[in-house]
Amino acid sequence: MQPVLQELPRGARVLVIRLRSLGDCVLMTPALALLKRFRPDLETGVVVENRFAAVFDGHPDVDTIVEPRLGAVARWKPSLALNFHGGPRSIALTLASRAAERAGFAHHRGSGAYSVRIPRAQEILGEERTVHTAEHLASAMFYLGVPRTEIPRARLAAGPPPIEGRYAVIHPAASAPEKTWPASHFLELARRLRRYWALEPVFIGAASDDLRPFAGFRRFAGEPLGRVVALIAGARLFVGNDSGPAHVAAAFGVPLGVLFGPSNPEIWGPWKARAAVFHSPQGLERIRVDEVFDGLKKLREQPKRGETVAGPEPARRSAP
Repeated sequence: MQPVLQELPRGARVLVIRLRSLGDCVLMTPALALLKRFRPDLETGVVVENRFAAVFDGHPDVDTIVEPRLGAVARWKPSLALNFHGGPRSIALTLASRAAERAGFAHHRGSGAYSVRIPRAQEILGEERTVHTAEHLASAMFYLGVPRTEIPRARLAAGPPPIEGRYAVIHPAASAPEKTWPASHFLELARRLRRYWALEPVFIGAASDDLRPFAGFRRFAGEPLGRVVALIAGARLFVGNDSGPAHVAAAFGVPLGVLFGPSNPEIWGPWKARAAVFHSPQGLERIRVDEVFDGLKKLREQPKRGETVAGPEPARRSAP
């Protein structure tokens, strides 16, 4: 039996379900690129929550954004539904699609809903190692029939930047306290970026994030996602905690520094980006401002695309 993507008729519809979050949506785009390169005739729809739909606005590999409602999915009538999310809601949406072929990862709960159960990425890639999230999602495309090839960088579309000039975007928030570098450290780093590199710091955050400690700098709080994406795309530098905006910066090739606490950079680090990664599972407060500034300086001095620069030695020593 031929792999699913090789059997689909010309012009068939493929529905990809990825409800959230920002970083996961961005890291899905290499898989979408592989699909479109292999079968540009297929019509690709993405099911995503409204708050993250701007990730796929104007995206060259996405033909339609489908609302995450059972009726909307059923009306779109895909031939293949691919569930990248894996939760109960996404499984219900997969079944509601009434697609002849329904695919998802075999290790997810509820995999009995799928006609095609995708094995572990390590099995598909033939390598028993930790795989990056972008590799994990791209491996599904290989299993479904895309010929093995290099996995591309994430890619997004953006409008013109909402501000002008030379600026650095700083994202000081995160989903949990243990993933958040101290505000005082971000403040000192911002002062250095302005003083030594003539980069105007711009702090970003969600409406629920407290950006009051950064009142001395320009702040974008609670802005529409499309506007934030455009802001990041026009930056000369990005610095932030392990979170979705860092993946947006990586997708646009913006040099970036990312601070990791308990998360594993091998799985969640910037994908194929010019990045300085600082990792301290024992606590982000252990990473000093000098270390981050020196790492960013090294990054600016080595302008090769696709290069990841390790964090300074003290940050590496803090890893288990």
